[in-house]
Amino acid sequence: MKYLRIYLFIAIFVLCAAGQACTVSKKSTYTEPSLTAIQQRGTLLVGTTGDYRPLTYREPTSGDYWGFDLEVAQRIAERIGVPITYIQTSWPTLTSDVLNKKLFDFAIGGITITNTRKETMDMSDGYLVNGKTILCRKKDANKFQTLTDMNKSTVRVMVNPGGLNEKFAREKLPQATIIVYPKNEEIPAQVAAGKADVMITEITEAPYYEKMDMRLAAPLLERPFTRGEIGVLMRRGQADLLQRINAIIAEMKKDGSLQKLHKKYGLVYRY
Repeated sequence: MKYLRIYLFIAIFVLCAAGQACTVSKKSTYTEPSLTAIQQRGTLLVGTTGDYRPLTYREPTSGDYWGFDLEVAQRIAERIGVPITYIQTSWPTLTSDVLNKKLFDFAIGGITITNTRKETMDMSDGYLVNGKTILCRKKDANKFQTLTDMNKSTVRVMVNPGGLNEKFAREKLPQATIIVYPKNEEIPAQVAAGKADVMITEITEAPYYEKMDMRLAAPLLERPFTRGEIGVLMRRGQADLLQRINAIIAEMKKDGSLQKLHKKYGLVYRY
């Protein structure tokens, strides 16, 4: 009997090592991030593109992150009681990165709340009103007043890849010459230098570049083509985290800190 127990133990060990079904613990090697799990980990993992000034930007030299949305993320981290670790993501890979539960807890940084995203993921309440608009050279400000003005083969429209700006341009400007440029933060300079005529962007981003480069204009800020809101994007199954984020956003609206943050970054407060 003694030797039989030893043989059984060895057999079970071999099966486990070979990857066969073998339950040695009820605990999973990875649990869905929740407030408790995040606090135990000791850091909030936040995905962001870092290419969307003034909402999220990663300085190329230092690697430091700054922006309006990242200050919202900081407020969330403070309320949870942990520091932030930023994880680089991109617009083309945003959905797959969010759904990868081992990558980060949520994504933030100019992410528009859409029904398509909410079909497979969760989004927080909005904390910034947004809408599609354009950047062009100042001398062309009167030339581009409507989508019809831009929907011509002679008009070069530049967009970043994989996001809603590219989708909007292809749907609304099918006759225009669409140029996909890999780095969103460099597109305004491309337009200013004459490499393209129009940039499809948002009313949150356009004023920043108009202010930073006197060659540029954002002539349709008060007449955006769409209206939406920016929110936090996360995979499903994190109800406690989503609830806490929504509570923090509501608190920031109520105590005036969100409005002050809008003012700091030159954004229009519409709540």
